[in-house]
Amino acid sequence: MRRRFFVDEVRNGQARLAGDDAKHLTKVLRVEVGQRYEISDNRNVFLAEVATAHKGEVEFRTLEKLPVEPPNVRITLCAALIKFDHFEWMIEKATELGVAEIVPVIATRTERGLDRAAEKRIERWRRIVLEASQQSRRAVLPEVADAIHFSKVLNQPGHRFVLDEEPGGPSLLAALPAARTAEDSVALLVGPEGGWTDAERSAFVAAQWTRVTMGPLILRAETAAMAALSVVNCAFLEQRAGTLKN
Repeated sequence: MRRRFFVDEVRNGQARLAGDDAKHLTKVLRVEVGQRYEISDNRNVFLAEVATAHKGEVEFRTLEKLPVEPPNVRITLCAALIKFDHFEWMIEKATELGVAEIVPVIATRTERGLDRAAEKRIERWRRIVLEASQQSRRAVLPEVADAIHFSKVLNQPGHRFVLDEEPGGPSLLAALPAARTAEDSVALLVGPEGGWTDAERSAFVAAQWTRVTMGPLILRAETAAMAALSVVNCAFLEQRAGTLKN
């Protein structure tokens, strides 16, 4: 299977790759003129061959436009900030699971200092997203938004679900709409390591977010996020497969 890389643009059938990815191609993979790879300009995917390869720069010539499988659903992961090693693992795996956007959220129980430190991490997080997208052969990169306060995340569009460790909510699978289409959008809100406060619960209930559970066990934030993304993806994939079959 061919490697896939993201380029800034494809113009007149030409594209240029620079930076770490180009260095990896030239120094590690020892790329040669004529070798073929897949490239994406974050909209379309092309089969391309290497036209020139120099230290730190590779130029491609596109050969054909490749078909792109559309996503089953647009998912926005609104994740409260947690310790950065766990948060970055969450970003990487969410990218692999097809999330369309990642919104870091500053909750009441977000560990002190993480909100300020997040400002300096945003470019690192976008690099993680880029690498995970290339590894998982995505056609389009997910967006990584700047961190926002909890109160500002409540106006997300689409079907909105908040993962809550408190009992009483339905399972996420049961709460998903019965009729599902690729035009749907789903927002998942995941809390911090200390959980939601009563005031935050009141706020997301008032904003008509649906409280859901992932089962009787208390999961780490990053585990809960991955479980939720998997449930949503599988539900919409199953719906799509049934629609195509019919």
